[in-house]
Amino acid sequence: MAALMVSISGIRGIVGKSLTPAVVQKYAMAFGETMKQSTVIVGGDSRTSGTFIKNIVKGCLQACGCNVIDVGIVPTPTLQMEILHHKAAGGVAITASHNPSEWNGLKFMGADGRFLSPQIAQAVYDLADRGSTDLKTWESIGSETSDPGANQRHIDAVLNLPYIDLPALRQRKFKVVADTVNGAGGLIIPQLLESMGCEVVVINGEANGHFAHTPEPLPENLVQLSAAVKSNGADIGFAVDPDVDRCAIIDNTGSPIGEEYTLAAAVKFILSKKLGPVVVNMSTSRASEDIARFYNCPFYRSKVGEINVVEEMARQEAVIGGEGNGGVILPELHLGRDAPLAIALTLQALLESNDTMETLAASLPRYRMVKSKINIEDKDPDKIIQQMIDRFSDKPTNLLDGLKIDGKDNWVHLRKSNTEPIIRIISEAPSEEKAQSLVKEYTDIIQSL
Repeated sequence: MAALMVSISGIRGIVGKSLTPAVVQKYAMAFGETMKQSTVIVGGDSRTSGTFIKNIVKGCLQACGCNVIDVGIVPTPTLQMEILHHKAAGGVAITASHNPSEWNGLKFMGADGRFLSPQIAQAVYDLADRGSTDLKTWESIGSETSDPGANQRHIDAVLNLPYIDLPALRQRKFKVVADTVNGAGGLIIPQLLESMGCEVVVINGEANGHFAHTPEPLPENLVQLSAAVKSNGADIGFAVDPDVDRCAIIDNTGSPIGEEYTLAAAVKFILSKKLGPVVVNMSTSRASEDIARFYNCPFYRSKVGEINVVEEMARQEAVIGGEGNGGVILPELHLGRDAPLAIALTLQALLESNDTMETLAASLPRYRMVKSKINIEDKDPDKIIQQMIDRFSDKPTNLLDGLKIDGKDNWVHLRKSNTEPIIRIISEAPSEEKAQSLVKEYTDIIQSL
């Protein structure tokens, strides 16, 4: 049975197995206690288990004296923006992100609309483990209200960005195919595209939680979208994950450009308008770094995880950042990965290029990335990483998040998993062959230790 995953991104597990009503109550009560009888926003993606989990979460928050605003089925970034809109103390998104339908989880956020910092998240988890709760009596329990306007406010905020030329987009009338995998995106992505004047073809657009394919927007899961782009003669295709914080792009030929290039395209577009620092995580493609260097802009990397990227963006006053999994972050909108934002910036960039998406993608620095994992069973992952650090001490390395070994035109990143007995290994190089050979080389070394 899959274990409950507890991390800086929240908790997630398989419903009825590792994620039970008791587990939901345990963590919701702990978070509710930290909210100190304030207002909390609650929403989530379209999973079939979302209703009963949401009811538990709302009940626990009210029992702790919190006033709950239920914003319904919404993307995670929409909920983050609603925290700021309502000036709430925090929020809970009920989602398991890109995991399959049988999974669900809780993502906790603070008053700044960001995920909890690692330190605050750990304090919540420690409180949950202790089981201490400050339940309120009948006269002090919290209230509940609903607000159905969250998705539209998100659309309006994206379209009001100074980079978006709405009249020109409406005149251009891009033909777009959108695959929202029957997740929360079905209630916001078609509406966003229609507001931009696009001719929209929607596949898997019912927000019913019955995901039409493996929901992570990787090329191997987007065969249906690729075919739809070609058969409809579309200019572009977009795929989002169930909670709509990640976006993948299919070009006009029906070919996926790769999740890494959603961010790279956005970085290039924003830096062409506004110079400033860029922040990505340690496993993100070097393409964004090359683009920042071209514009002579400072470039920084953080540990993997949205909150780590966001905190570094705040420190460096970055103009754009994100993660190479299709997560674009623009501080002018809010500090969180946002697929509706990525879609709007991509269409604006495509408009201004006066060319095809295939050509726009080809103009970006090109690398190939290979991701793998090594089962280490009962070995100590920290010891293995340290042995690798010692072994490659003569090479340029970065120890911020595991071990990253930089070559002239390639890199390898080794990180331990916090939830499984594995070490993740990611390589990037100009060719698939070179990236694969790097993964094999380092896998063989680790297995020999």
